[in-house]
Amino acid sequence: IMLHSTLALSLLLIAVSSNLAMAIKKEKRAPQTLSRGWGDEITWVQTYEEGLYRAKKSNKPLMVIHHLEDCQYCQALKKAFAENEEIQEMAQNDFVMLNLMHETTDKNLSPDGQYVPRIMFVDPSLTVRADITGRYSNRLYTYEPQDIPFLIENMKKALRLIQTEL
Repeated sequence: IMLHSTLALSLLLIAVSSNLAMAIKKEKRAPQTLSRGWGDEITWVQTYEEGLYRAKKSNKPLMVIHHLEDCQYCQALKKAFAENEEIQEMAQNDFVMLNLMHETTDKNLSPDGQYVPRIMFVDPSLTVRADITGRYSNRLYTYEPQDIPFLIENMKKALRLIQTEL
């Protein structure tokens, strides 16, 4: 009996330590996986709910990027987004950032449909800023790589609107 429990205990310890090693490895890789290529220096939240909580707590706007891996327009925008220093810096310092590959249950995040890429801003008061739109009347919240300067202006607008409304 003694031998059996020692064996069981050592097997348990091996299982725990290998799980721990995997958890530690995962911990180090987390920002990379959450960034999904949109910017590895940016701190990304994992869920919309977490994003809302952090926005309210930090008094920063939440920026929600809807995208899909197999969407060429998303890939093109992602590349331009990740390569733009001004966007990366603002995203890291002034915003709560979330990129999603699925839709949320919040219908306010798809006022004109569920398409990708789609970028929306949510105020720290938890109001979806449907008034911050891109350049296209048929898809109000989409941006193309050449629209990066426009997106930067909209990020600044999202920041300005907080200051003036609180």
